[in-house]
Amino acid sequence: METRNRRKERTGKVVSDKMNKGILVRIDRTTTHPVYKRIVRKSNKVMAHDEKNSAKIGDRVKIQETRPLSKNKRWRLIEVLKH
Repeated sequence: METRNRRKERTGKVVSDKMNKGILVRIDRTTTHPVYKRIVRKSNKVMAHDEKNSAKIGDRVKIQETRPLSKNKRWRLIEVLKH
């Protein structure tokens, strides 16, 4: 399997859709604390390009890494999984 040109895909929840052709997506993940060995929830917020303005607040979406589209946009919307 060739790993070249393999783009990251993540699923997350839309927390803002106020931008034109842009959404803010929160990506949640769980990890183990290195010292206390407890499960810790962590999240990142990323801006994604939404060409058709189809995603709304609260939607589960799939996004994919892409070339820089603006100062902060490095992801684009692939599909809306659940409304």
